This record gives sequence, C-alpha cells and structure tokens, in this order.
Amino acid sequence: MNNKPIHNEEFRKMMAGEVYSAIEPELLAELNRVKDLCWEYNNLRPTDMEQRQRVLREILGCYHDDTFIVQPFYCDWGRNIHVGKGFFANFNFTVLDEATVTIGDDCFIGPNVAIYTACHSTDPKERNTRREWARPVSIGDNCWIGGSVTILPGVSIGDNCTIGAGSVVVRDIPSNSVAVGNPCRVVKTINQGQ
Repeated sequence: MNNKPIHNEEFRKMMAGEVYSAIEPELLAELNRVKDLCWEYNNLRPTDMEQRQRVLREILGCYHDDTFIVQPFYCDWGRNIHVGKGFFANFNFTVLDEATVTIGDDCFIGPNVAIYTACHSTDPKERNTRREWARPVSIGDNCWIGGSVTILPGVSIGDNCTIGAGSVVVRDIPSNSVAVGNPCRVVKTINQGQ
C-alpha cells in the first residue's frame, strides 16, 4: 500500500485542509509518480489480475484483496484513497484525492463516477496563483453510487445509500437514503429490514 510518508510543508498543509501551493516541485514529482502508476495499471491486460492487484496495492492508501477497479482508473495521490472490503468501481473512476477519500465496505461505484476533494478560488486572479485547498469525502458501508455521479469536496454519504445516476452531490446525504438529481436530494428513506 502507498504509505511512504511525505515530509513536505505544502503536503502537510494540503492534508490539513489549509491553502497550499499546487505547483510545489516535490508535490508535482509525487503526482507524476502516481500518474505513471495509473498509466501502468490502465495499460495492463484486463486478464492479468496478479499485476493489476500489485499496481493497485501500490497506488491506494488502503486496499483489500477483493478490491476491484475496472480500467481505466485515474487519481491524483492514491495514498489518500481508503476503500473497504468488497469494493468495486466500474470504468473511468476518477478521484481527485488531495484530501482523504474514505469508502466503506461493500460499496459499488458505477461507470464515469468522479469524486473531487480539490477546491479552487472563484476569483480568477487568486485561482491563477495555483494555490488551492481540499476537503475530505466519505462514503459509508453498503452504498451504490450510480453512473456519472459527481461528488463534490467535503461531502459525507451515510451507510446504505443509493445515489442515482447523473447526480451531483453537493451536500451530505444521511444514512439509509435514496438520493438523486442536481443538486442531489433525498427522495426516499429506506427502513432497515426492508
């Protein structure tokens, strides 16, 4: 697993949710290292499960033997992605993991899902300084995230949730919810035992 520590002030600020420089050379070097690993993963034969698992183990911060991510897969840091047991993601899973992304056990991710933790200023002058910040995302156990869902920075999705295809999740979703739309909103609460 990708647990080698990074001793860098800008990385520390990034992980603390503070404003940091996204163009600091050591950070860029680590991002490129992970991009190379993603390229390697995405260019392996789909049937070469041993090599696929080896590379995923090197990319992700928390990984289990039953983790399955369909190629292609894209992320920034990898080390900040923590998935539970029984995790499955379909093709084009994209994670901008400048902050921690935690996904619980038995979660299913549809195709073309994007999880964003990176935040940028709405002021163009400030944005052009390449200074940014990040907010963590968490998804509980037993969740199904439908195809082409976008999850924005700082969102928490509780246990046993279904997020409908094409939704844009801009705020927290409580456990036992079916939620859909842009912006995503709860349309049904699931009673345990149903």
